[in-house]
Amino acid sequence: MAGSKLKARPPVAAEMGRTKAVAFGPPGSGKTWLALSFPSPYYIDTESGAALAHYQERLKASGGVYFGRDEGSLDPATVLDQVEALATEKHSYRTLVIDSVSKLIGTITAREQDRLGDKDAFGASKKPGLVFLRRLGMWLDRLDMNVWLVAHETSKWEGAGNDRREVGQVPDLWEKMVHDLDLTLQVRRIGKGLREATIHKSRLLSFPEADRFYLQKEGQDQAYATFTERWNRDRIEAVAIQVKLASAEDCSRVRALLEVVRIAPEEIERWMAKANVETWEEMTAEQICKVVGHLQAKIPQAAATTKVEKGAKS
Repeated sequence: MAGSKLKARPPVAAEMGRTKAVAFGPPGSGKTWLALSFPSPYYIDTESGAALAHYQERLKASGGVYFGRDEGSLDPATVLDQVEALATEKHSYRTLVIDSVSKLIGTITAREQDRLGDKDAFGASKKPGLVFLRRLGMWLDRLDMNVWLVAHETSKWEGAGNDRREVGQVPDLWEKMVHDLDLTLQVRRIGKGLREATIHKSRLLSFPEADRFYLQKEGQDQAYATFTERWNRDRIEAVAIQVKLASAEDCSRVRALLEVVRIAPEEIERWMAKANVETWEEMTAEQICKVVGHLQAKIPQAAATTKVEKGAKS
């Protein structure tokens, strides 16, 4: 239809992507062991739990590297810098693990509580943690790696007053973050040498919700073998493809064009939201190229408007 604003396209089958998941459960259930079974982990340890020898050996055997508290694992800006670097630089890693993201968010919140003191009202101390998670989510969406966010578990409650009751366990993590990732596993130790995962939330047909599978049986690890039976092993183990970000020249060009072309702030905000960024520098080269093209197309119109305005004033 000529002049139509409809932009939808015919559906096409998407290729299998990376595994991007949350693992939650009580201490000692096997969350870390599961994450470290994936190839070449870039392991961000916020709790120092994996500094122990047997975890370090497992990390070494899987071709991974360790980023702990001494390197800045409890500093949100440093963690975001690491994830951005993994998304944009060439490297040999296949899997990103943040263990645990609950500890990192708890630390961010505690620091803000100390800073606010008596002014901490209406959940104000939680805002920096949510800002961090939104930015982390943006980079995880771009990151061409398997992702495991390890989380503590917390009780889920329903009802109010005397009718309030505990109805189960959920990840101690922002609900939107859990929703945006593909898979959430609840991990349990159910006996000696026996660990199990229950699929808590899934958008993957090969991992139906409420299904269960062994992570360890009779002391033998089965987690990665189970995943590669259900998911494309070649995709899990593939070399990461880097994101090309907008160049400094492209960003300067956009700002220069905005001096010529009048764009409402609300429209710029929509562009940013569509690109899932907060600054021009966070856009990809492809995204910023589209912005430049759009603004350049408006220059003749902007010039004509300016000419009319000058004529009206004279």
